[in-house]
Amino acid sequence: MTGNNEHHSEQGTEHHDEQQPGRHRRDKGLQRRRVLIGGGTVAVAGGLAAAGLASADPGKGNKPTKGAATGAASASTEASTSATSSVCVLNAEVTEGPYSLEGALVREDIREDKEGFEVQYTFTVVDLANDCAPLADALVEIWHCDHLGEYSGFVGGNGHDEEDNGTFLRGGRLTDENGECDITSIWPGHYVSRAVHVHMRVHTDVTLTDDSYTGGEIIHTGQLFFDQDINTEIQATSPYSANTTQETLLENDTIYDDGGASSGLLTLTALGSSVSDGYKATLTVGVNSD
Repeated sequence: MTGNNEHHSEQGTEHHDEQQPGRHRRDKGLQRRRVLIGGGTVAVAGGLAAAGLASADPGKGNKPTKGAATGAASASTEASTSATSSVCVLNAEVTEGPYSLEGALVREDIREDKEGFEVQYTFTVVDLANDCAPLADALVEIWHCDHLGEYSGFVGGNGHDEEDNGTFLRGGRLTDENGECDITSIWPGHYVSRAVHVHMRVHTDVTLTDDSYTGGEIIHTGQLFFDQDINTEIQATSPYSANTTQETLLENDTIYDDGGASSGLLTLTALGSSVSDGYKATLTVGVNSD
């Protein structure tokens, strides 16, 4: 992707968006925020994942390695002077992109019949407005393209002809009392101008319907990213290798800013000996309910 402005990078240069004007729901203005809060020791039932802790220097986020979780990065010098201090990070706010749709299905498994390698997401949402306590009853919504780089509701934008039901690889779940929720999907494919990624929104105060939700407020809009070495191997493996469009590497993506977990870099753990066995992906998502 070219261009230096995040908003124009995601929504102005993608050929998908040019073919689907006006489909994205809103523009964010898009500040990359990282707010550090130091305080007393924070005990979170289930534990804060290491991915939720990060350095005060945005350029020093930890990156996961294949089959292993990251360690916690060092906190700011001031915060680290006390053994009882804790620091949590507000995850980066970025564009939701041109492929968002209203009324996501509330469900644990969003794969439907899509081919691809399983990804078991576990998200822990913590609220900086409440001393980094777990945020219960928040709807964590994700959406991403399939192995051919096509989004439901926008199929054809990456040059492939396939059935479009408007719902595949979209959905969300409410967090439990520990601020956690699990969502099962596949590893995304790629499309022109962006590194492989997943979109995320966190909603509060939603009202559940039979299979979806109404109302509520979006308090976080972000994107999730994957280790480049693992992704390179996956994109070269069937069925992903059927997608011959040009791929953008993580280091060249203009949305991801090399900020590690606070910029949405997932911690990955292999589910087997082969990439085709899939991965567990975890992230602690720092939000501000205020």
